[in-house]
Amino acid sequence: MQLRIFTEPQQGASYDTQLAVARAAEDLGFDAFFRSDHYLKMGEVSGLPGPTDAWITLAGLARETSRIRLGTLVSPATFRLPGPLAIQVAQVDQMSGGRAELGLGTGWFGQEHTAYGIPFPDKRFDLLEEQLAIVTGLWDTPEGETYSFQGKAYQLEDSPALPKPAQRPHPPIIVGGGGPKRTPRLAAQYADEFNVGFRTFEETVEGFERVRAAAAELGRDPGSIILSIASTTVVGKDDAEVARRAEASGVSLDWLRTNGYAGSPSQVVDTLGRFAQAGATRVYLQIQDMSDLDHLELIAAQVAPQLS
Repeated sequence: MQLRIFTEPQQGASYDTQLAVARAAEDLGFDAFFRSDHYLKMGEVSGLPGPTDAWITLAGLARETSRIRLGTLVSPATFRLPGPLAIQVAQVDQMSGGRAELGLGTGWFGQEHTAYGIPFPDKRFDLLEEQLAIVTGLWDTPEGETYSFQGKAYQLEDSPALPKPAQRPHPPIIVGGGGPKRTPRLAAQYADEFNVGFRTFEETVEGFERVRAAAAELGRDPGSIILSIASTTVVGKDDAEVARRAEASGVSLDWLRTNGYAGSPSQVVDTLGRFAQAGATRVYLQIQDMSDLDHLELIAAQVAPQLS
């Protein structure tokens, strides 16, 4: 099972803080450093020093790391036009030597759109579907040829479809969520990975089954889609350390025991092992307290070896 570090910088993390976590994750052997893509804090935190743009951050990290993969979980389709998004991700992929991954979703946090003057339409699934088609279409167009697209939300005419990403055919696409119909279909059509985040074990199993069925219906091998999970992670050597880290994360232990990955290293291994038996091969460990690098060291030393 691949272990990836997943952060929420909008809660209050500068670029330097994210760089420290990314470098620590790389040095400790984690597979990837991912971040959310939000412009506004959530809950009772200051959010200081303020939001950092996800793809600008990842561009910086691309030049200051060497091995670890970099991506978003997930970028809202409302934030960026699909043409410029394809350029941004392709450039980060080049800058990193082929380590970028794009998680793309509908967007859900209306308040952050209002705060920064970003339109928040009702029919966001339509935007997501067209963006997935356009981004992959631009990347997959052979050099020397042009790309056009006529949709309801976006129209492209004779785009040179440049630059090309370093990875071929293109950087991995991640689609996720708990929708019963459109989300599994979009994942089956466009995604390299389907992520079920922040849901119970039973809900996760249902999500995996839906995307497998959608892939089979489209004639795609269901086994070609990576299945992944994500949730808040709190690991401690003893109960006191678990409680301290849960408090620092701003999440109750009761919620963590049902929806997150919490407890001693052996307890977290047992929890993740159950998801692995259901088909998950990758987990995004959401680390809320980005100042606690000892937390990463504990996970790397006592959780990761038991899941490899």
